[in-house]
Amino acid sequence: MKSYFTSESVTKGHPDKVADQISDAILDALLLSDPYSRSAVETTVEEGRCHIMGEVTTKADVDFESVARRTIRDIGYTSPLLGFSDQSEISVSIHAQSPDIAMGVDSLGAGDQGMMFGYATDETEELMPLSLMLSRSLSDRLTYLREKGECPWMRPDGKSQITLLYEDGRIKAIDTVVVSVHHREDIELQDLRREVMEKVILPVLPSSLLSSRTRYFINPTGRFVLGGPAADTGLTGRKIIVDTYGGHAHHGGGAFSGKDSTKVDRSASYAARNIASTIVSAHAAKKAEVQLAYAIGVKEPVSIHVDTFGTSSLDEEVIVRWIRDNWDLSPSGIISLFSLRRPIFYQTASSGHFGHKEFPWEKVDEEKKERLQKLF
Repeated sequence: MKSYFTSESVTKGHPDKVADQISDAILDALLLSDPYSRSAVETTVEEGRCHIMGEVTTKADVDFESVARRTIRDIGYTSPLLGFSDQSEISVSIHAQSPDIAMGVDSLGAGDQGMMFGYATDETEELMPLSLMLSRSLSDRLTYLREKGECPWMRPDGKSQITLLYEDGRIKAIDTVVVSVHHREDIELQDLRREVMEKVILPVLPSSLLSSRTRYFINPTGRFVLGGPAADTGLTGRKIIVDTYGGHAHHGGGAFSGKDSTKVDRSASYAARNIASTIVSAHAAKKAEVQLAYAIGVKEPVSIHVDTFGTSSLDEEVIVRWIRDNWDLSPSGIISLFSLRRPIFYQTASSGHFGHKEFPWEKVDEEKKERLQKLF
């Protein structure tokens, strides 16, 4: 039986990713001076403007405007001609965290209620879905070429999309490739499409999965001169599927960027990913999804659910018991396990929160893995 699955990714100059990066750059600046800072910072960007808002409780003295301008400049929006740049107007509306919310966190409980999901699959070495990893690689390649000056006509905004063909549950081929790249007005469409094919698509995508039937759509509208926040308003937390598993897994709905790790939207999602990766790494399943649910002010999750999609010989109740025996899933336990009071979050905001080996929640604990292997 044939089936198709599509995942997308975006460059760090995409408007929503600009907002994510500003929010996480502010979080890192807070944590650098005060590791116990609490943050829930939202950013919105539009033509000529950036607005930063939210709640912060900290002893740190941070110039939010300067952090935002530096981040915008680092992303590549340095010319006012783009309609948005590090010279754009910036407004800040930050106030203290609600004392009602703080009361729950002060008791070392979860900073909010909700459910969080983690996922892993053996489709790739990173234990991530292949469609997402390939689309991410295309977007990362666009950014690399622009920053290195190898394609001087490129501008910061861009998107990519990969559709995989499956047969009987196995990946057979890349069916469709979509790349849209923000560009200068003076490049001809045929030259743009040729360069993207030669410098982006062919160097990145595995030739074994490409065929004469693969379809390519490069800047399919034909023009992408106006891009970034000047073309579309960006908002923190609006690319949650790009940030996670490309649509292959459930999502609890909570965004990550701008939130410190007392917010289980972020920290528990990292823990759930670590658990799912351990399950797949131990060959206890070919793919696994872990759900953790919390109540505000309560330390331990109110429920743990595991789905191995029929790929495990172990009863999922056995796996849940193994989870409870091997992880401290209180917010403080997760923070301690991954050392989440460090300023490490800015790098998560541009190219996904999972599948990067440098992130601590991506590292599988061998002892926990061996304990699971002993159960089958």
